[in-house]
Amino acid sequence: MMDKSSNRKVVNAWAFYDWANSAYPLVITTAIFPMFYEAITTTEVAGISSDMVSFWGMNFKNTELYSYVASFSFLVVSLISPLLSGIADYTDSKKEFLQFFCYLGAISCGALFFFDVEHLEWSMLPVFTASVGFWGSIVFYNAYLPQIAPAEEHDRISAKGYSLGYVGSSILLIANLVMIMGFEMDARWAFVSVAIWWIAFAQVTYRRLPRVYVAERKVENKFTKGWKEVKQVWLQLKEMKTIRRYLISFFVFSMGVQTVMLMATLFAAKEIEWGEDQAKSGLIISVLIIQFVAIGGAYLLSWLSARWGNIKALSLTLFIWIGICVIAWFIHTPVEFYFTAALVGLVMGGIQSLSRSTYSKLIPETKDYASFFSFYDVLEKLGIVIGTFSYGFIEGVTGSMRNSIIALISFFILGLFFLYRVPRKEVIQATKTA
Repeated sequence: MMDKSSNRKVVNAWAFYDWANSAYPLVITTAIFPMFYEAITTTEVAGISSDMVSFWGMNFKNTELYSYVASFSFLVVSLISPLLSGIADYTDSKKEFLQFFCYLGAISCGALFFFDVEHLEWSMLPVFTASVGFWGSIVFYNAYLPQIAPAEEHDRISAKGYSLGYVGSSILLIANLVMIMGFEMDARWAFVSVAIWWIAFAQVTYRRLPRVYVAERKVENKFTKGWKEVKQVWLQLKEMKTIRRYLISFFVFSMGVQTVMLMATLFAAKEIEWGEDQAKSGLIISVLIIQFVAIGGAYLLSWLSARWGNIKALSLTLFIWIGICVIAWFIHTPVEFYFTAALVGLVMGGIQSLSRSTYSKLIPETKDYASFFSFYDVLEKLGIVIGTFSYGFIEGVTGSMRNSIIALISFFILGLFFLYRVPRKEVIQATKTA
C-alpha cells in the first residue's frame, strides 16, 4: 500500500485533475450549454414565446426536462459506482476507471456539437452520458485523497483542487466567450473545446498519479467482491455514530447544493428581468462572479475549518446557503442576481471541498478507500436525484422555477439540523488519529 506521507508531485498531479475536468461543470452545466439549450428549445409562434418541448411523445417545460435528464444521470451513477469502486479496489484499477469515465464524459461533451432540437430524444443522450462520465470519474478521483496525503493536509489539498478547477475552467470559458462574442464563433465549438481541454490536461494527472497496490489479496470473484465490500462498508457504518450522522447531514444538504449549481443559470434566464439583449452578457457576468469568488471561498472555508473545526465551518456555509435561497425567492433584477451569485461563489467551492475532506478524515484506516468513497458518492448522487427531480417536478406542476426554491430551503435547514447532531469531539479525535 502507498505511503500516505505527502508527495508534492503526486498531490499536485491529483489536484490538477480539477483543472482538467472543471471545464465540464462550468461550460457545459453552468454557462454556455444551459444558455444554448434554453435558447434553442424556446420557440416563438405568432409572437408568443413557448418553452414547451416534446420528448418521446410527452410534453415538458424545457428546463423541467433538463432537470429530469440530470436526475436520471445521477441515479445511474449512484447505482453503478458501488460495483465499480469495489472492483477498482480489488483489482487495484482506480486509475483505469478514472480514465474510462473521463474519456466517456469528454467525448460526450464533444458530441453535443451535434445537438438538434428536432431530434431531442437523441440529443439529450450526450447530456446524460457526459454527466455520468464526469461524476463517475469523481468517485475514483476522491478515493485517491486518503492514499496520497495524511489527514491533516486534506482540507488544504482539497481546496487546492477546487481552486485550480475554478481558475482553469474560467480561462477556457473566457476564451470561448471571446471567440463567440468577438469573432462570432458557433457556440457548439465550445463543447468541442471542453472535450479537448478535459482529455489533454488529464494526461498530467495520469502521468504522475500512481497505481496503488494492496498486497496479499484473497482470490475471489471481483464482481461479487465489489458488492461484498459495499455491504461491509454499510455494516461498519452502523457501528460508527459520528460518520453515520455526518453522512445523513451530507445526504440532505447535497440535495440543495448541486441542484443550485445545475439550475442557477436556467433560473436566471427565466426568472430575472433582463433588459433587451442583456440576458446573455448578464448571465456570463454572473457565472464569472461565481467562479472567481469561489476561488477565495474554498481557501476561506479551509482556513476557518483549521481554526473552528470542520463542523462549525460547514454549519456556517449552510446558514449562508439558507440565506441565499431566501434572497433568491425575492430577487428580480440583474444587480440583485449578481449579489446572490457572489454569495453562491463564496460557499460553493468551500462546501464541496470541506465536505470531501471532512469525510476523508473520518474514514477508518482501511484497504478499501474506493468502497468508502463510493458510499459517499452514492449518497451525494441520490441526494442530487431527489433535489433535481423535485426542482423540475415543482416547476412542472406550478409553472414557475421560483416555487422550487422552497424545496431547496428545506434541504439546507434539515442538513444543518442533522449536522448539529454530529459529535464534534469525536470528529476532532478522528482527525487527530486519522
